[in-house]
Amino acid sequence: MIATIEDYALLEEADALAGMIARSETADHYRACKNKLREDEEAGRLIERFAKMKAKYEEVQRFGKYHPEFDSVTKQVREVKRELDMNEVVAAFKKAEEELEALCNELSQIIAFAVSPKIKVPTGNPFFDNMRCSGGCGAGGKCNCR
Repeated sequence: MIATIEDYALLEEADALAGMIARSETADHYRACKNKLREDEEAGRLIERFAKMKAKYEEVQRFGKYHPEFDSVTKQVREVKRELDMNEVVAAFKKAEEELEALCNELSQIIAFAVSPKIKVPTGNPFFDNMRCSGGCGAGGKCNCR
């Protein structure tokens, strides 16, 4: 493939857009939450505890309900996960992460639809996305896609 001036101009525009995203308030907030999560000792202990329980859970899952500790380990994992999710620092980080992902998804859709409205843009779970369908979602037209 031979690169043209238009290709370089497009790459420069893409770099400029990436820079704008990196300098956005959403990205700044994400980085601040990530740093706060990294520095929080309680969150660190919860994450480490969850990682250990997850490893134990995966070991139990190899045998499924036939493992003697299946019920207790499954319950413990859910409890530790809930405790982790209820931590304010972890919850703030997850929210910031979702906001940054939503920004990237929205930009992806804008770029894709500028090329063609028929381009399918994967934006995550279609049942929980509040973005418009890009068409041909497989729902049989129930979402009123094009």
